[in-house]
Amino acid sequence: MAEAVRLCALDDIADGAARLFETEPDRAPDIFVVRKGARAFCYVNDCPHQHLPLDFVPGRFLDLSRRHILCTNHGAWFEIETGACLRGPCRGERLCALAVRIEHGAVWLDGGAPVRVKPGQGPG
Repeated sequence: MAEAVRLCALDDIADGAARLFETEPDRAPDIFVVRKGARAFCYVNDCPHQHLPLDFVPGRFLDLSRRHILCTNHGAWFEIETGACLRGPCRGERLCALAVRIEHGAVWLDGGAPVRVKPGQGPG
């Protein structure tokens, strides 16, 4: 199994925000992490409806209330904790979740592919 990859400090993602991470060129699509309090949730940036990135506006993954992950291409809403589609054309499907953990104030992708922060993309 591959070693865990440190993505960032938990404090690098504002509570109630998300951050985009770019995978190495041969490992697309990108991934993103949503922070909710002291927890973090990681998903592949791929809508199950038509397999497009969720963030039509780069790095923007949440609705205005910051209570749901939003696919800005088709308006689907996903539950932050589970990735389940609650509303939209892919209702009943889920985002592809990746295991992350918080350790010593950092977000770690468990056994994950090498990733790096996409230039110019910060919390949002």
